[in-house]
Amino acid sequence: MLTLPKNAPLAFHLLAKPTGAICNLDCEYCFFLAKEQLYPDSKFRMTDELLETYIQQLLESHQTPEVTIAWQGGEPTLMGLEFFESSLKLVEKYKKPGQKVTHTIQTNGTRFNDDWGRFFKQHNFLVGLSVDGPQHLHDTYRVDKRGRGTFEQVMQGWKILKKHKVDFNILCTVNAANGNHPLEVYRFFRDQLGAEFIQFIPIIERVNEDGSTFIQSGNQVTGRSIQPAQFGQFLNGVFDEWVRRDVGKVFIQHFDAALANWVGVPPAVCIFSKTCGNALALEHNGDLYSCDHFVEPDYKLGNIQETPMIELIASERQRQFGRDKLDTLPQYCLNCEVRFACHGGCPKNRFMTTPDGEAGLNYLCAGYKAFFTHIDKPMRMMADLLRQGRYADEVMALLPKPERQKKAKVQGFG
Repeated sequence: MLTLPKNAPLAFHLLAKPTGAICNLDCEYCFFLAKEQLYPDSKFRMTDELLETYIQQLLESHQTPEVTIAWQGGEPTLMGLEFFESSLKLVEKYKKPGQKVTHTIQTNGTRFNDDWGRFFKQHNFLVGLSVDGPQHLHDTYRVDKRGRGTFEQVMQGWKILKKHKVDFNILCTVNAANGNHPLEVYRFFRDQLGAEFIQFIPIIERVNEDGSTFIQSGNQVTGRSIQPAQFGQFLNGVFDEWVRRDVGKVFIQHFDAALANWVGVPPAVCIFSKTCGNALALEHNGDLYSCDHFVEPDYKLGNIQETPMIELIASERQRQFGRDKLDTLPQYCLNCEVRFACHGGCPKNRFMTTPDGEAGLNYLCAGYKAFFTHIDKPMRMMADLLRQGRYADEVMALLPKPERQKKAKVQGFG
């Protein structure tokens, strides 16, 4: 039986990547494809032995009654259905009495058939489906190995999910192609796909002087990247439509997190929390990294086959990584009127300088300021309703709950 460190977190979130960076698509903005360079001689398949080690350690490390097993990639369905069937058997072997285990997978959906649909439904998987909007927007960057658009294949996957009544949500990257079309994108998800849970991920693709993106440094971004003001306008456009007609019907991660911060409860997403460090990434060979967006040599904590994952997660190095989110905020952010809602955003995007030249400003600062300022009045109204005990169902539905947090966690952190 695993011995837990005294300072171990009660729970944490781990994105497991059984195929590493390997994917059947070649999305132009994908920051993770370049991570293949980390393992030049690898077959990029999680072994049966490591799978068992992972499941056992994950279940033993949690001190909460519910554990989420989250699969991501690359493209995790490349492992084949048998791999995930094995994972379920291992869950039954190692879960503690009374422990509830939920399963999520983030996927491009292009490899689904009825067998996948039946499996997801039978085992209550929550499926995160990557779609960037209607076809002319989706196909701009989400292409296959031959450079062809993938919209039709993704829609076939969506049809499988609908046919088998699988619980799903949408992950949409916001980039240079769709960033000026917030209503077209949102209405497509809501009206055409019937999506109730949506996560918008801004594409911020840093590029080095040699054109590489393997280890991102500097402050230059590619032409595919969203511009700060553009992202704020995108969120505002979606919010104005949502707040008029979809509160309590459609759940958008940015809006859920915002209300949590206006009410004063911890949001269900790390980018808008004061600190981080409890959302990590596991590579196909057992290497554990501080975060999905820091899968780089400097942020490798160790390997769970050599050191139990909970020891790595509870290590001073990882705890410091989480505290740095708050401790390295520039004074400009500390003095900001919307800091309570933003908390500096994701550390991976804090590569700009403030107006007075201090390092550590989030690339999206202008967009976040515009968004949080724009939504201030309706958020204060909803927060006041809650504080007054007027618990309208639509407002209550937005606050973080275990089920809502599960739906937020399937997709990662953008």
